[in-house]
Amino acid sequence: LYELAGAVTNLLAGVMGAKWGIKITLITGLTLQLAAYGMLFGWNPTWSKGQATIFVTFAQMLAGIAKDLTKLGGKTVTKLVTPEEQNTRLFKLVSLITGWKNSLKGVGYFLGSALLGVSYQLALGFMMGLLVLAMPWAILGLDSTLGTAKKKNSTLREIFVMDNQQLNVLSLARLFLFASRDFWFEVPLPFYLRSPGCEGLGTDPCTDASYCGGGAVCGEDSGVCENFNIGGGCGGLGVQSVIVGAFLGGYIILYGQVQSWTPQLVTGPLGQTPPNKHTEVLWGIMNCLPTLVMGFVMSFSPVFLDYNPGGMTGWLITSIVAFAIVFAINSSIHSFLVVKYAKSDKVAVSVGFY
Repeated sequence: LYELAGAVTNLLAGVMGAKWGIKITLITGLTLQLAAYGMLFGWNPTWSKGQATIFVTFAQMLAGIAKDLTKLGGKTVTKLVTPEEQNTRLFKLVSLITGWKNSLKGVGYFLGSALLGVSYQLALGFMMGLLVLAMPWAILGLDSTLGTAKKKNSTLREIFVMDNQQLNVLSLARLFLFASRDFWFEVPLPFYLRSPGCEGLGTDPCTDASYCGGGAVCGEDSGVCENFNIGGGCGGLGVQSVIVGAFLGGYIILYGQVQSWTPQLVTGPLGQTPPNKHTEVLWGIMNCLPTLVMGFVMSFSPVFLDYNPGGMTGWLITSIVAFAIVFAINSSIHSFLVVKYAKSDKVAVSVGFY
């Protein structure tokens, strides 16, 4: 539901931005984000799992819509303020903005996991405060016509007139690029990090959680160590949720910083700035290697087969850092190419479609 809402939002946001300007999409996004946080204040711990899942899913959907409305402006502005012939400058600007956006998202992971340890309401209130601080800049600092179509207002029908071949190919490639990360990072990795080891699970007697390994709890009715997630598996690292949040936040910050400095530290020294389609094909192939190696190691290495937590942690960190670096370079090149190929008079629609 979150991803479907994001896809629809990006299409509609492109039309909104072209018709009314990206100032409207930014303010609408910030307002919806405040509403999403406000919804979470209504959380009731007595709800059933089904009720809680539905409530959180809709709150996340609202937050996802807000995110995509807000994000539209970043790439759009870079095209509008950069002359057509200055592709190297455009590449650096797109990489800088999108990279720092992702790094700040990683900081949000850190803050969220840390503040949740203090108070759920404090974590929500702090995030809402940051949004309130950003609102005046959007309202007072942006021109209302920024991002609007110069020749005629765009319509939803025009989005599906797929006459920009480069943009069509990039959009399809983006689907696979981000699937290469989200397929294992967004849900499976946090569960794996939190999942307890299998030894003693369901058999070792206990009176409290201190008798059990990391990620396990003492069952109130059974009196034995159990997975804290009912029905969950085992064989993971069993680390605390705060550490998981810090780990994910660190990944996103690293990814964002590599993305920001890709033109200066990677493609520039390699003579690949500004990048073209051949550059993306090269880095797209390299993007497969970290997860391919990690999949092989997890399937056949004695480190994982014999459950060696220290070795497992080392392999995971090495593989995830390698993937973050290569993925960030890919993402930076993609972001540049879509802005480069976007039509100057309909850049908001083009970015929204992508």
